[in-house]
Amino acid sequence: MLRPLRGRFSVPQQPLRCRSSASASASGPGRRRLLLSTPIFYANGPPHLGHLYSALLADALHRQRGLRGAGPGRFSTGTDEHGLKIQQAAAAAGTSPPELCARVSALFRQALTQAAVSFTDFIRTSEPRHQRAVCHFWGALQERGALYKGSYEGWYCTPDECFLPESQLAERTDSQGRTYKVSLETGHEVHWTKEENYMFRLSAFRDPLQKWLRDNPRAVFPDPFYQRVLHWLGDDLPDLSVSRERSRLQWGIPVPGDSTQTIYVWVDALVNYLSVVGYPETHGEWWPAAHHVVGKDILKFHAVYWPALLMAAGLPPPEQILVHSHWTVCGQKMSKSLGNVIDPSACIGQYTVDGFRYFLLRQGVPERDCDYYDEKVVKVLNSELADALGGLLNRSTALSINPSNTYPYFSQSCFPKILDYRETKALGRASAEDYEFVVSVASLPLQVASYFEDFQIYKALECIALCVRQTNGFFQRHRPWKLNRSHPAEKLWLDTIIHVTLECLRIFGTLLQPVIPCTADKLLSRLAVEPEERGLSNLTFLPRYNGKPCPFEGRQLGPDTGVLFHRLEKSSQHQIENKRL
Repeated sequence: MLRPLRGRFSVPQQPLRCRSSASASASGPGRRRLLLSTPIFYANGPPHLGHLYSALLADALHRQRGLRGAGPGRFSTGTDEHGLKIQQAAAAAGTSPPELCARVSALFRQALTQAAVSFTDFIRTSEPRHQRAVCHFWGALQERGALYKGSYEGWYCTPDECFLPESQLAERTDSQGRTYKVSLETGHEVHWTKEENYMFRLSAFRDPLQKWLRDNPRAVFPDPFYQRVLHWLGDDLPDLSVSRERSRLQWGIPVPGDSTQTIYVWVDALVNYLSVVGYPETHGEWWPAAHHVVGKDILKFHAVYWPALLMAAGLPPPEQILVHSHWTVCGQKMSKSLGNVIDPSACIGQYTVDGFRYFLLRQGVPERDCDYYDEKVVKVLNSELADALGGLLNRSTALSINPSNTYPYFSQSCFPKILDYRETKALGRASAEDYEFVVSVASLPLQVASYFEDFQIYKALECIALCVRQTNGFFQRHRPWKLNRSHPAEKLWLDTIIHVTLECLRIFGTLLQPVIPCTADKLLSRLAVEPEERGLSNLTFLPRYNGKPCPFEGRQLGPDTGVLFHRLEKSSQHQIENKRL
């Protein structure tokens, strides 16, 4: 129930367009600025698997963009440190909210650093720069007539920090027979709350939001989440309570000019994306060229509330909201009560940084929930990193078949270029299957780039894994260890087999850098690929096949640093328990 105050307010007829330099050329065609972000993580408990997954998706996109030379990039993450939930958690822990937040924020920074997440900015909502940005943003909403004070009553969910309509609630019965209401989406209990708050005129933004989405069909991506947002906008869009009474919530940013009210935690938190780019002074250099990576549970906040708030403040919405689903554990939702919340630090200790990164990005599918269990991790990493990729590098660089320890020469007489291998009889030593495999690897860089662009990193890794298997098949099929190096014709074919294999490994290592940076560096260093030769923008495969020079031919290989990725033992029950928070 609302009692609105009258005030002048005009709704933008269409979403504001960027008038900044953010989307313009930074220094040459195809180069522009871009901010990639994770959600800022709520500082009421330690990091878990879901937090790390969000961060790794954003990190892989940020790294891949840098390797493409796409232009200046920033990558922000951090901690959300205000709200009733933190106020209550601090009281339960016998500490103050600032002390709790400082401790938990440090845990998040440590976990992300341990996982090789290459963020450029770690923001805390307790920082003065952020609080100043929030107060300025609030002032912009107020000046443009987007806020009014009203009496509000409804069901409030403290764990989710939001009011919920009756249609989004379900009734439950506890062990004593007491009935209570919970959120349909999260299962968290809600309580009836009545208070006088500032309200945001969200209802006025239904048409502008629909137009924004119709004009930008990839603004929310993948498509199932875009359709979900459109569905929400087809229903009533009630005005949004954007403050809480200060007497109930002291731990938060006070409403400017009204000491009786605290700014709603979600308004406070969402402004972090502006704080990191220097709002209100220098944000125009970056905004709205921003891609937010978020979990599906916070989609409405990012795809409905946030764009509407921005429009109301005179700013354009972000360029894209990339949405992912959740991880379950052995078929069950992660939950403290079930004791199955996975500790990323323990997993990294067991599976290595790159191993755990690879597993999450290889198995995680943004459109649907994915299941975690230890046996699957071991199986994927042993099969694809230890055996297929590591085994291939070990076999193709063994001194027994490559005693000179060099990147050998390619023979065009052994592997001549054929326009259509399906129509032409092979002229050299290569078979039709070999030509088919070379075509697959040659198309891999563009295929991987396309999948990254479509937020399908798992498909990019699937394609790489398939090509690694094909390369192993090529190597095994021709048995180079059986060839006689002292025989001139045999030596030419032996060197060509190794050359093609090392070229494939160079492509795989280069493409895997955003996902397994340490392992990819080890692989490329073994192949003597210099740092300046590891970019994605000019990545070419097997140039000698096309009659062009290969800069690696004849080059001494790098030092042998041992096994690329060690095989993992099946986790014991004790190790599994140690991964749980």
